[in-house]
Amino acid sequence: MIARNANIDLNLLTALDALLEEESVTAAADRLGLSGPAMSRALGRIRRTLGDPVLVRAGRHMVPTPRALEIRAQVRHLVEAAHGVLAPSAPADPADLSRVFTITANDLCVTAVGPRLVARAAREAPGVVLRFLGESHIDVPVLRDGVADLELGVIDSLEPEIRTEELYTEQGVAVVREGHPLTTGKLTVCRYADAPHINFTRRGRLTGPIDAALAARGLRRKVIATVPTFAASLMMIRDSDAVGLANERTAASTVRALGLRTLPVPLDLPTMNMAMAWHPRQEADAGHIWLRGLVRRAVAEVIGAAPAPERP
Repeated sequence: MIARNANIDLNLLTALDALLEEESVTAAADRLGLSGPAMSRALGRIRRTLGDPVLVRAGRHMVPTPRALEIRAQVRHLVEAAHGVLAPSAPADPADLSRVFTITANDLCVTAVGPRLVARAAREAPGVVLRFLGESHIDVPVLRDGVADLELGVIDSLEPEIRTEELYTEQGVAVVREGHPLTTGKLTVCRYADAPHINFTRRGRLTGPIDAALAARGLRRKVIATVPTFAASLMMIRDSDAVGLANERTAASTVRALGLRTLPVPLDLPTMNMAMAWHPRQEADAGHIWLRGLVRRAVAEVIGAAPAPERP
């Protein structure tokens, strides 16, 4: 065994490995890119540390001592293990992954993107389980606390260390049932404001950007209900004359599947930046890198665009 020494320079292991492999100070120096004197000094330190000459002169060559031969395989193993620890992680093979990834997202994202994510994950990584968590009505640092691996949607996290990658931009559109009065004639701001409205919001808010835009025109709308999920709002819209709001690109297929219609909102509403976010502790994790790529590909399918390039 190599002597236990709290002050040992682990670089000596690399030098010792090269010396035992090459059985030559000059060849070992060339292998490590060192000068001959530097390798001679390293050999001297190794000899003092081990209490053994390690390599001795035999004619024109150097030969290992019995102690050197005894530890050669162990030294090689230690150097290989150290290189393995310090080397960048290899890309994950999805087929070999066996993990549960927790994703927090609002109901609209889960409804629109979730099916593509699940289908792709089932094909690429049969051992992976995707666990979706709904957004809380209060802001909770789910990424910092490790409750979730990834967050999808409009990211408004205040934690400065959180990594964020924009996926695409969205525009809000009105959602109504087929045959709704607003589907005939010109949809003016006044007609839009006069209709009953249903909000979906995790925080239970009764007002938002629509109300601010209407107020700028001296108008107000009547909100008859606010619900916490997108799916619930669509069910209520389907059975009433209420008007809802959806994301134009990601919600289109869901809206059509329920026999509903989308209409352009006759207001200048701000666009929404849809993104994914994660904690930096998972930045280089091979499985998490695959998960982020999965999200990019699934989102691209939903919105009909090329996948967003991975952020360097």
